[in-house]
Amino acid sequence: QVQLVESGGGSVQAGGSLRLSCAASGITTSWYCMGWFRQAPGKEREGVATITSSGLTTYADSVKGRFTISKDNAKNTLYLQMNSLKPDDTATYYCAYISLTYFGRSNCNLESAFTYWGAGTQVTVSS
Repeated sequence: QVQLVESGGGSVQAGGSLRLSCAASGITTSWYCMGWFRQAPGKEREGVATITSSGLTTYADSVKGRFTISKDNAKNTLYLQMNSLKPDDTATYYCAYISLTYFGRSNCNLESAFTYWGAGTQVTVSS
């Protein structure tokens, strides 16, 4: 059973930065993908960024050049560095995980069917 716990959310003014963390446990596969998603009140959940176990990344157009996804394998932790934050980035941010096969180890994007989710961390950006 994979467990994901997000942290690092908070309130920041527009133009500021935050770094989200997601501590993962229970991962036993060599090939997997992890991602960050967000949901604002009254809106559908949207993908923000993904990263495979081999380091391949994808980003939503709305965050390209501002957000960076990364992972520390030794600490089993996923990160999302968010710079130049905008009020539109206000949302609850969720960490997610999906296992991959060897032959599908590069097949991961914002539309993938992630199977494990964290409880989320709130990010509020004021103008």
